[in-house]
Amino acid sequence: MSHDWQQRIRTLHAELVRRDDPTDWVREADAVEASVRYPGFSLRGPVFGVAAQDPAAGPEWRLLKPVVDGTPQMARDGLHSHLWFMAKDDTDDRAVRRELLSVVSVMEREPVDEVEALGIRYRVVRGDEFARSGERGLEPPRPTDPEPLDPSWEPRTPSSPSPDPGFVLDPDRAPGVMAYATQAGLREFTYRGNRFPAAMCADSERAAVTHPEVVLLPTTFGSVERGPGGVWRPAGGLHTSPHDARRALYAGMAEIWAMLYEYGEARKAVYGRAAEEYRARGRADEARVQDRVFRICRVERLMRIGPDGPEPPRPSDVDDYGPMKMHPTMDEDGVVHHEAEQDPRAGSGAAGEGR
Repeated sequence: MSHDWQQRIRTLHAELVRRDDPTDWVREADAVEASVRYPGFSLRGPVFGVAAQDPAAGPEWRLLKPVVDGTPQMARDGLHSHLWFMAKDDTDDRAVRRELLSVVSVMEREPVDEVEALGIRYRVVRGDEFARSGERGLEPPRPTDPEPLDPSWEPRTPSSPSPDPGFVLDPDRAPGVMAYATQAGLREFTYRGNRFPAAMCADSERAAVTHPEVVLLPTTFGSVERGPGGVWRPAGGLHTSPHDARRALYAGMAEIWAMLYEYGEARKAVYGRAAEEYRARGRADEARVQDRVFRICRVERLMRIGPDGPEPPRPSDVDDYGPMKMHPTMDEDGVVHHEAEQDPRAGSGAAGEGR
């Protein structure tokens, strides 16, 4: 990885000029304008996912699972399930299945952040979410951010696929001049101030040394709600496109929140009307209902990279729960034994479920 970031920026600029692509120029102009209008950074907190280093694909680490989980254990669970289903569906070789299941067995008992199976290294990885901020608040979607070709407002429409799986974690593969400049500027980023516990600040300072490079992951979008004192707080998950975030906000107001929070009929009607008004405005990035204000904003994510690859969870990152057995027992022949079948009280006549 090159440490001469100024030379890298000059190279990227020369490549941008050589391509002479109007779309790229507009995207870079958007990024420059955003850096002026939204010069600050509002940290949202850590997110976790899974990366893999497969020698067959090259030396690079690539994302396997989207970096959107709120705790390390959630990401471990995703890797746990990935390996279990590989053993179930992707092989007929008993030795291969046995190796995969041996790793699954470890993950059922221990909060491991790195495992190896079939020559592939898998790692639970850590990133930080942030949004750009300025006098106008948090940065909304940019005109050049991609939107679905056929946007649907139906709440149960499948979301756009995540761009994370397959993303190469290489700091030198920044998609443009401003992106690389942002990465370079974030190398010195650490947690500071009274908002963060001392252990988190110490871990952050340490990570800047052990994992000095930075990668910007694909941009995501989410809804935020204005709280007391004008502080904006997340009001939903991360989405691939601005429209996916708008549709999730619409679905919340129109239906989901009323069920979750048991709204009365009067309040349900108020939120339903507000939802339809929001939908009728098309690409609107702000919604109001009663005294509540919601906005759609861009959410960026950074990940630190060290000599041995992406940063794993830090000691100060907390979990809500620990490892557990998530799937039925499978033998090396691929036969799945449900719990009732393993219970001696269930009798000996039950047969395992085959593949």
